[in-house]
Amino acid sequence: MIHTATDEVLEFLWYAGEENRSVQSRDDLGAAIDDESFLSAINDLVAADAIDSDFRLSPTGAARARRIVRRHRLAEVLFVEAFGTGLHDAEVSACEMEHMLSDAVVDRVCTFLGHPPVCPHGKRIPSGDCCRVYSKHIDPLVMRVVDLPVGASASIAFIAPKTLARIEKLAAFGIVPGSEIRLVARKPSCVIACGATSIALEEEIGREIFVRTA
Repeated sequence: MIHTATDEVLEFLWYAGEENRSVQSRDDLGAAIDDESFLSAINDLVAADAIDSDFRLSPTGAARARRIVRRHRLAEVLFVEAFGTGLHDAEVSACEMEHMLSDAVVDRVCTFLGHPPVCPHGKRIPSGDCCRVYSKHIDPLVMRVVDLPVGASASIAFIAPKTLARIEKLAAFGIVPGSEIRLVARKPSCVIACGATSIALEEEIGREIFVRTA
């Protein structure tokens, strides 16, 4: 089972701390787990010295909760910003991924996204080792073509179109993963050069093309 009750309890205790809410019972957490699983999770967490009997996170529990929340919020950014997923679907998928990803993979996702400070809901994303390596914000490894500086060149990393017809139309112009393109103009429409061909794109389509600059 992907969702573990202990992770759910730790995550909701972290949220309660962010919101300065006191927690004295399961009802205060709002965790979406049944009573039996909740009680078992509490016993396991107390035995592991992750929380105390008053539902307070220990340093060990806080560190574990921090990693869970970091995975969840970065997954939300990945689904919303990179894949254009709606907030609800991103939330559901993030709930699955928060229990699956290793810290090393999470750091790669964070670097891929450019070390975002907040999730799509505006909540702070706990920083990781990858963030502390840099003293300032760095550009993401992959970005939308419309976010390129005008005149900059890049290679297409992937395309996330809303319809199959769009990807077939782009492919007819040679706009496929691996192709080298250059952003000619951003306004009034997105114009890119691919080889000897210049193509004007609707902004929505430009936001579906992701490029790698390095």
